Amino acid sequence: MWRVLIAEDQDIVRQGLKVILEQDENIRVDHDVENGQRALQILEKNIIDFILMDVRMPVMNGIEATREIKKRWPHVKIVMLTTFNDDEYALQALQEGANGFLLKTSDSAKLIEAVYSCMKGGLTIHDEVAAKVMPRLLEGTAEKSSVDVDLSPREMKVTYLVGKGKTNREIADELYLSIGTVKNNITHILQKTDLRDRTQLAIFAVRHGIGE
Repeated sequence: MWRVLIAEDQDIVRQGLKVILEQDENIRVDHDVENGQRALQILEKNIIDFILMDVRMPVMNGIEATREIKKRWPHVKIVMLTTFNDDEYALQALQEGANGFLLKTSDSAKLIEAVYSCMKGGLTIHDEVAAKVMPRLLEGTAEKSSVDVDLSPREMKVTYLVGKGKTNREIADELYLSIGTVKNNITHILQKTDLRDRTQLAIFAVRHGIGE
């Protein structure tokens, strides 16, 4: 069972999210807090697998909290809750290592799907948010830059699929590999590219137009 923390400053929204997520038997909301600072305090004393994080919160916002959490607990998955006008915040959070973005208007199924996708290694970005954020990532790169890293053909394909937001299972199925082999490939790619995690690798793939 995945242990979840919700960070959202509006109590009624937190409780609603908790009810939605706990409809799934594999998800347990252990904690809900009103700001990023409280989220850090919870992580210092508890094991958390997944955080649903609001972008705009008092005391410490979602961007600041994501930056600190990814430094100290890089294995924790974080999906940001945004409004349609938060694309600048969404871009910052992605660069800080967030594992996805959902609009606050997302339906129940989308929320639960986001937990499953991220816990399996995927990158979840709401279509409307992606439409605004991805062009920002590509600003100044109209001509795709070459990849100055010695990646094998398989590693290039894995990188491309990570950039498409595919999970390890989906990559394994598409390339007829074991999940273990995919994980090993991603580890080697991160070492070669000097990147921190698969979110940065996804950005790398988009910026360089890998596979396109």
